[in-house]
Amino acid sequence: MLIRFRNSCDPAGSEITPESVYINRRRFLAGGAAAAAAMMSGLAVPAAAQGKAAPLPGDIGKSSLSTDEVQTPFDAVTRYNNFYEFGTDKEDPARYASQLKVRPWALTIDGLCGKPGTWDVDALIKANRLEERVYRLRCVEAWSMVIPWVGIPMADVLKQAEPLASAKYVAMQTLLDPAQMPGQRRSILEWPYVEGLRLDEALHPLTILCVGLYGQVLPNQNGAPIRLIIPWKYGFKSIKSIVRLTFLETMPPTTWNRSAPDEYGFYANVNPAVDHPRWSQKRERRIGEFFRRDSLPFNGYAEQVAGLYAGMDLVKWF
Repeated sequence: MLIRFRNSCDPAGSEITPESVYINRRRFLAGGAAAAAAMMSGLAVPAAAQGKAAPLPGDIGKSSLSTDEVQTPFDAVTRYNNFYEFGTDKEDPARYASQLKVRPWALTIDGLCGKPGTWDVDALIKANRLEERVYRLRCVEAWSMVIPWVGIPMADVLKQAEPLASAKYVAMQTLLDPAQMPGQRRSILEWPYVEGLRLDEALHPLTILCVGLYGQVLPNQNGAPIRLIIPWKYGFKSIKSIVRLTFLETMPPTTWNRSAPDEYGFYANVNPAVDHPRWSQKRERRIGEFFRRDSLPFNGYAEQVAGLYAGMDLVKWF
């Protein structure tokens, strides 16, 4: 038997480019070059690079909360995803998610609230203001994107259910349907996928329930028809294909925290000073770029959200 010992100069696992990215490197690099050229010319990524999907109904407001960084091309945003319900490879969601039936879709809000109920997603979209929020997405595997999400402020939706004074947290649940979601047929994680936020995090102006990107209906592989976006936290907190929101008094269990509590904390705020046990979080690779860049505390949103965690030990509460 040949036993190979790791040499000190060998790259860490987190430094190795995933095979799917390597195979598609020309596409990603070309997209990054196009986006950079667009930035220098003062233009957005051209519509021709965004693919074809159904447009969202009504007017979409532009949010002042957006970053002006170069946006990741649509092709990369919709082909390189974490969505374990469809498989663990980054390209599995684009490969298998088309079978997911996303209409009609009901969102139930219950728990400690005065007006629990079930809302049709299309009715929510029509009844609430839609805004485009160009947010950074930072994933725990040390890659990142800049995406023009379209969504509804989560506070607008939650307040309709009139949370009680005793409600301190919001628990969230993804659809459980192994017939449509082949990844759920395997015990990769404990299904259904669940997440949670403190209520003040959920009500923060940066937090949105996303229903689209690039002005189009949210693709299945990106979490259709409705998902969470919390830009200052690692991507696994932004739960996809949501079917239930529940107000609670105590901190709810979350999928990745249950699976590996020493690696995935409840808060999951982007913190370059706290490494993942198996790799550093100090630097990240923006999809479409060759070189790594420094990761920013709270993913660059510290000015807006650091006050939520005043007095907390962010190493202990990671």
